Amino acid sequence: MSLPKISHPTYNISIPSLNKNYKFRPFLVKEEKILLMAKESDKDADIFSAIKQIVNVCCLDDLNVDKLAIFDLEYIFLKLRSFSIENIVKVSYKDLEDNKNYDFSIDLNEIEVKFPDKIVNTIKISENTGIVMKYPSASIYDDKDFLELDKDYLFELIIRCVDKIYEDDTVYEAKDYTKQEIGNFLENLNSKTFSSIQEFLLNSPKLEYVIKYNNSLGNEREIVLNSLNDFFTLR
Repeated sequence: MSLPKISHPTYNISIPSLNKNYKFRPFLVKEEKILLMAKESDKDADIFSAIKQIVNVCCLDDLNVDKLAIFDLEYIFLKLRSFSIENIVKVSYKDLEDNKNYDFSIDLNEIEVKFPDKIVNTIKISENTGIVMKYPSASIYDDKDFLELDKDYLFELIIRCVDKIYEDDTVYEAKDYTKQEIGNFLENLNSKTFSSIQEFLLNSPKLEYVIKYNNSLGNEREIVLNSLNDFFTLR
């Protein structure tokens, strides 16, 4: 006689950059094992690879996880954690002013993605030439060449975030060129144009949760959590 099949509820998660709902199931014991193994490795690459895998298997709709922006992936994972285990998590932080530890409860349902006031992803090189940028995608966590870098981190990230290059009506898709060809093109930009590209990446949307409290000295303090590294232990 076969054992009974276990049914699971489904939930809708609105993906921030797509503004579209996708259906997910909670992650299960088998997925928690993947997370625990990744955390034990103490490598960011393993952790993010595990998160990608979990988001992928828990999504019940057709969703290409590799094409998600990193902040979308982080957001989905936190929402999954919220309805898979519990939305309230407890954290402790040391105040560097009075050297005391403070405990806080965080509601994962209150975490949102903060978008910049103005998004400019088209960087002009000249009147008729420019670069169209995209946000870093989840696929970067499978890019061993990038993950093993010990220098030129930002430049290599920019190479992977070039979407298109255009000149008048001619459009060159970055995916049709090697990373070396894109890198050579970027190296010939002037400093002002390259700074605009850097600014686009530095102002990427990100998770945000702000903790405000008064410490023992009576001073107002603020802790801003804005990356998955801030939240990963919340499981």
